[in-house]
Amino acid sequence: MPTAFLADQLAKDHATPAAHPESPARWDAALRGLGDAPLTPAPPRDATHEELLLCHTPHYLYTARQDVQAGLDQLSTGDTDICPRSWDVALRATGTCLNAVDLVMNREASNAFCIVRPPGHHASAGRGMGFCLFNNVAIAARYAKQKYGLDRVLIADWDVHHGNGTQDIFYDDPSVFFFSTHQSPWYPGTGAARERGEHEGIGTTMNCPFPAGAGSDEILGAFRTRLLPEMHTFRPDLVLISAGFDSRAGDPLGQFLLSDADFAEMTGLLMEVADQYSQGRVVSVLEGGYNLDGLTKGVAAHTSALSGTK
Repeated sequence: MPTAFLADQLAKDHATPAAHPESPARWDAALRGLGDAPLTPAPPRDATHEELLLCHTPHYLYTARQDVQAGLDQLSTGDTDICPRSWDVALRATGTCLNAVDLVMNREASNAFCIVRPPGHHASAGRGMGFCLFNNVAIAARYAKQKYGLDRVLIADWDVHHGNGTQDIFYDDPSVFFFSTHQSPWYPGTGAARERGEHEGIGTTMNCPFPAGAGSDEILGAFRTRLLPEMHTFRPDLVLISAGFDSRAGDPLGQFLLSDADFAEMTGLLMEVADQYSQGRVVSVLEGGYNLDGLTKGVAAHTSALSGTK
């Protein structure tokens, strides 16, 4: 089965101010990373209100929609720039990720990569922040569990920024294992190693914070020595990736030193987990990455590994 590549040009209608790092040009840069690989044909899909409620509160959804409709230039809940099209674009981003879950779960694709904007991993149940409106990967996890009856889902996040929203959503949920490597101290200031979950979810959050200048030794080492042993016990039915390429060397919003080869190797490690426990099922979702040339090259390395063409 092929790797599914999903991208919807509506993503470029989420306009941000001039010189904003999370710009429509990121969508083009990520798309260039696919090279000659064709996009997977799939009907355009907006997430429904009920699907957003899998992870977000009614009050937050009402507030975010009102902020957009009122013409505000930023969400009232946090540091996320918006424009009149941002609500529609965010719905399509989440819907694109749900399309990817369907393709992989229905064995129409071996795995999938979604080029979406805005990113999602900073959005919590009740708050959008850090460029994010809806938590795409978190909704994808709950959707997969609800629609396909999965028991356990892994979310691995290698963005340079901690995915605080994803952590918050699943902090007491033992059915979703959240693993994150990220720079610390750095935005958003969360993700200490002692943050391991609460109540029934204790032990299914694993944070691996590293200082500026960390690279493959630290980050790949965490994947090998921290995540992989846990997966022998957790045994996920689906692997989701929050694929942030701002952890690549040279990114303006991060100070990690990962190379394109490192992204390919991390992808391979997660594919091994999926092959062993999840029937090979992997869905990857674009998060950060703000050096446009670096984003193109990082996506190329990641997707080549996914599709077995590296």
